[in-house]
Amino acid sequence: MGIGQEVVERCRRLATHSEEPGVITRTFLSEPMHCVHADMRAWMEQAGMSVQVDPAGNLRGYYDGARPDAPKLIVGSHLDTVPHAGAFDGILGVVLGVALVKALGGRRLGFGIEIVGFSEEEGVRFGFPFIGSHALMGSLDDVMLARRDVHGVSVADAIRAFGLDPAAIGDARACGATLGYLEFHIEQGPVLESLNIPLGVVTSIAGQSRLEVRFDGKANHAGTTPMNLRRDALAGAAEWIGAVERVAATVPSLVATVGKIETQPGAGNVIAGSVRMSLDVRHTKDDVRAGAVKHLLDSAQEIAARRALTASSELRLDQAAVAMDARLIEMLGCAVRDGGYPEHRMHSGAGHDAMVMAERVPAVMLFLRSPGGLSHHPDEAVLESDVAAALATGLNFIEQLERVNG
Repeated sequence: MGIGQEVVERCRRLATHSEEPGVITRTFLSEPMHCVHADMRAWMEQAGMSVQVDPAGNLRGYYDGARPDAPKLIVGSHLDTVPHAGAFDGILGVVLGVALVKALGGRRLGFGIEIVGFSEEEGVRFGFPFIGSHALMGSLDDVMLARRDVHGVSVADAIRAFGLDPAAIGDARACGATLGYLEFHIEQGPVLESLNIPLGVVTSIAGQSRLEVRFDGKANHAGTTPMNLRRDALAGAAEWIGAVERVAATVPSLVATVGKIETQPGAGNVIAGSVRMSLDVRHTKDDVRAGAVKHLLDSAQEIAARRALTASSELRLDQAAVAMDARLIEMLGCAVRDGGYPEHRMHSGAGHDAMVMAERVPAVMLFLRSPGGLSHHPDEAVLESDVAAALATGLNFIEQLERVNG
């Protein structure tokens, strides 16, 4: 079996560990994550790694360097998914990391390699992302641990229910000298496919704002309340959602999305008295993103006032745009070329754990082509030949680090 086929088959096996039959859904420390950990642990140990689960639920495999005091390279991505996901977003980067260590065949380097499967990146369960990488970087604080999901379960409760101790969360912090962080990830877009090339070197990641926006009016009978006397929160929300789309379309490279909406009381014969929505805004320039968010919130207030509603918002995430490390970008670009592949540099519109890691350690990302440009979708795919290209590039990158640090 070729390495590309092996990696793809392992990703598809992990996709069977899901909260819902017939689809792929795996949120932060849900029950199927135990099965993912079991499979990944076995593969990590076969590759010669020692394995542990830290107090944040991150699965961490360590491959020793030639010296006990050797620094390390961290290679990672996430093990959670969005609802009804594909088989490769996040998971591919972890499985590829294990394949990278396996390909060394037991050879020891001037640095260790730590493969991290982050417990959470998507932000689905608790409304904010990067729980796993925040813990690794020591920035998972008490406010984050107290956040609750729709069932009233806190992050700390979820950690405890998984058999871990949230009081020990500080032990999840990465320690020792770290050379950098490398993340393999599917592109999740159509650029590489349009160029007919397998790989892309990421130079920066767009900043993002995530908010909850709420419209409140008055619930009433749908059949007896005249149209001119209604305070319909859903009608106001609908007008505002249209405004979000129009505003985003007028600003180059800006994207804004309302992806989730909840109405109360949620009955077909009752005027909606309250609506809660998500808002996701992204841009590579933070000032443009901040300006767009302000404009959209001002628009919500204007719509609410005109319709005798109230509008409010709560900021869930304000993640600045992040540049990847210039030195590692050059090394990764060289590693791509050394494999005989064309080098293409690009920014990422999606958020990744590399954003959090880059706050403390040098970070870089390698994108793999996404057939059809699909991601966060059951038909998400990756080409076995592109996986082989990514592995070859990773090995070339390691050789460059070895020449410098061996």
